[in-house]
Amino acid sequence: MEKSYSESYKEAGVDITAGYKAVELMKKHVARTMPGGKADIGGFGGLFPLDIAGMQEPVLVSGTDGVGTKLRIAQLMGKHDTIGIDCVAMCVNDIICCGAKPLFFLDYIACGRNVPERIAEIVGGVAEGCVQAGCALIGGETAEHPGTMAEDDYDLAGFSVGVVDKCKVIDNSSMQEGDIMLALPSSGVHSNGFSLVRKVFDVEHCDLTAPVEELHGASLGETLLTPTRIYVKPVLAALEKVTVKGISHITGGGFYENMPRSIPKGLGVKIEKSAVKVPPIFRLIQKRGNISEHDMFNTFNMGVGMAVVVNKEDAERAISLFKANGEEAYVLGEIVRSDDGVILV
Repeated sequence: MEKSYSESYKEAGVDITAGYKAVELMKKHVARTMPGGKADIGGFGGLFPLDIAGMQEPVLVSGTDGVGTKLRIAQLMGKHDTIGIDCVAMCVNDIICCGAKPLFFLDYIACGRNVPERIAEIVGGVAEGCVQAGCALIGGETAEHPGTMAEDDYDLAGFSVGVVDKCKVIDNSSMQEGDIMLALPSSGVHSNGFSLVRKVFDVEHCDLTAPVEELHGASLGETLLTPTRIYVKPVLAALEKVTVKGISHITGGGFYENMPRSIPKGLGVKIEKSAVKVPPIFRLIQKRGNISEHDMFNTFNMGVGMAVVVNKEDAERAISLFKANGEEAYVLGEIVRSDDGVILV
């Protein structure tokens, strides 16, 4: 008797039935992100009704990113339910820097072997991230790569699209000397610098579950897996009340690479290091890795997940608005005339 196509494909390392099961398991997660709570997935394309009422010249803003080697911590911990939040955050936090509201998100998971329960766990995190960002999870892809990836390995990436009226796109043309940069605190390392983190702590051979005194008794694993903070809703709320002149998502490259991206040439931001509220995990990384202060601020967010520039007169009002929406914002620095994008003193 000839083997069926699915049986032959399974012997090659791809289990089609596992894929079907994964889709069924993830539907409840996808439904959380949809208006009306219905998960309409499984088609060839993701559909999204575009409401541009009230916009004179709508502009679509897109972003795509992955989670990087933070995935390895999730794999070592056997905990896959938050890594999807990171994936969403890395995309939508970029989109909000333009003042755009994220509309929808799609994910891509590549794995050595499709374990439906694990895939559903990952997508559950993606759905939670979408709920936090107020966008819909309208589709995705799970690809099995037998022979090219180890069975327990996987990679995760995503793509998001947002919209903003052209007249409300945030640019830095009105930024001037004396403006104030506010910090929106990060939840920790977020999703950048993990190749260095893994090397510093030798994560393949250390106990990720043991309490760490410098982390106030929390384990290294749970601290590193803390999901990337999603700033969409607080920033959108602030944009309705305050003129924002620039926003920087502090990702790979830390302060020195990301802050200048929202500051015009001829200006920079002067920051007193004592003003930066640095979480314990960064002090631990610096100590264990014997890393210079400059390299720390040039690699990690150092406790600042997003930086927002406003008029000096609007600073206190903006801080109050952020706090009302769950963000403990604080004054980080001042815009000054300088050819250096960031001046840490």
